[in-house]
Amino acid sequence: MAINYICRHCRTPLGTLDSTQVTDAQLGFHSLTPAERRDIIAYDLSGDVTVKVICDYCREALENNPELSLITSPLQ
Repeated sequence: MAINYICRHCRTPLGTLDSTQVTDAQLGFHSLTPAERRDIIAYDLSGDVTVKVICDYCREALENNPELSLITSPLQ
């Protein structure tokens, strides 16, 4: 099982964890609401997990241009 982190805006791969020994609590998933989990975490048929986060570039762009958050895919 791989846990893949990608940017939710630009889709840049940010990193991968290849471990079946990592728990939701260690990753901080336990603190998410069910709605947040559905929005942030996706599971595929092979058992891999994709976690959508925001990369530094997109975070900075959104902080400097808050109006971009009104657009569905502002940084693609």
